[in-house]
Amino acid sequence: MGKLYTVLAALIRGFSQPMTTVWDVPFDGAPAVFCPNHAGAFGPMEICAKFSLRKKLHPWMNDGMMHAGTTPAYVRQDYWWKPGCFWEPLLTRTLPYIAAALIPPILRSVPGVPVYHDNRVVQTFRKSLAYLQAGEHLVIFPEQPDGFQSHGPKLNDGFLHIAPLVYRKLGIALKFYPVFIDRKNRVMRVGPPAPYDPAVPITGQSEKIMNIIRAGIQSPPSYT
Repeated sequence: MGKLYTVLAALIRGFSQPMTTVWDVPFDGAPAVFCPNHAGAFGPMEICAKFSLRKKLHPWMNDGMMHAGTTPAYVRQDYWWKPGCFWEPLLTRTLPYIAAALIPPILRSVPGVPVYHDNRVVQTFRKSLAYLQAGEHLVIFPEQPDGFQSHGPKLNDGFLHIAPLVYRKLGIALKFYPVFIDRKNRVMRVGPPAPYDPAVPITGQSEKIMNIIRAGIQSPPSYT
């Protein structure tokens, strides 16, 4: 864990409102994958700084945002500003490069997992396996941005392929926990998990798992 990440997480906890982690079912402590909603730009910060298991969390992070040379292109395609707004010409010439100077050093200090979209994806799975083997947990944000400050109903599901690999290598049947980050009520609500069944091909259960995750992160929870 890098010093920069440690300091920033402490500052977030010290200068923002606390959040409570609420579990719908008791957590068994086994290595798991937590799948939160993105909550705009704040979800990753909230869960890494304030989740009850934060010391054992390792987020998946887009490798393209971890290097100054590739960050500007990702910022431009990731809806950081409203397309067609008055300030767009200025923002497109400045904000991507400000982000490229600030964000990569922070992400490289995070004890996370770089996510690649080419044949280097094997490195993503290898590092994930190492963390899970050490008894720790992954954080994966499945939502796909589809506009300014918006995420669509379709979720990315490629990360589910880690489940059969983990079972083959470690003998662990992963559980995927949906986490609803509710910034209004200052709660992170962990829903009942979607368990991986080693007896069923992942293609035959991916829809069921994703439906459980979707219900847990896209529907505001009730606290009554």
